[in-house]
Amino acid sequence: MTYSGDVTPGGPSDVRELGAATIRKMSVSDMHNNVYLLTCTATGQQLLVDAADDPERCLALVAEGTGRLDHLVTTHQHWDHVRALEEVAGATGARTYAGAEDADALPLAPDVRLVQGDTITVGDLVLDVVHLRGHTPGSVALSWRDPAGVTHLFTGDSLFPGGVGNTKQPGQSFDALYRDVVERVFAVYPDDTWFYPGHGGDSTLGAERPHLDEWRERGW
Repeated sequence: MTYSGDVTPGGPSDVRELGAATIRKMSVSDMHNNVYLLTCTATGQQLLVDAADDPERCLALVAEGTGRLDHLVTTHQHWDHVRALEEVAGATGARTYAGAEDADALPLAPDVRLVQGDTITVGDLVLDVVHLRGHTPGSVALSWRDPAGVTHLFTGDSLFPGGVGNTKQPGQSFDALYRDVVERVFAVYPDDTWFYPGHGGDSTLGAERPHLDEWRERGW
């Protein structure tokens, strides 16, 4: 596998070919926000995760795939993840999604308000919605189980290599986020699950699982 998940703002996307799907990852802005494009190989339908910034670059990523955008998911309400949302949605006509509790804080009201247990169908691909409370009230992750391989999990800012997302600001809760990440991610998905966070590099659940008690003890 040539995919590494290491991308830099303004640099080229990294591409992961999975047979039934292709995942493209790029980084935008000085916040090093990750933007992901999931393409269904059989149908050409595409889903974008977080139109974080630089709408022209986001649209160029869409064009690197099949050129269409059917679905646009915002993982959470924070400003650095939504700066290109209105422009990309307007240019593509994509159906928009966000967690129900974060929806009213977005610059563009989503077409669909997501809750735990929802699914999003992208051609032949079915993604499960995982509601992870604590970083924001309505943060969501997306899970796709590759029938020919491992599970792929887009975690927004709720889970990173080395720990859960930031919970130091008013209204955030480490206890809530840690509990949801343990119960709804680590207790559900196997160690070979590959996850794609909102900033920085990727990891697997197996690489992070041995450190869960350490995260709990340090409180971040």
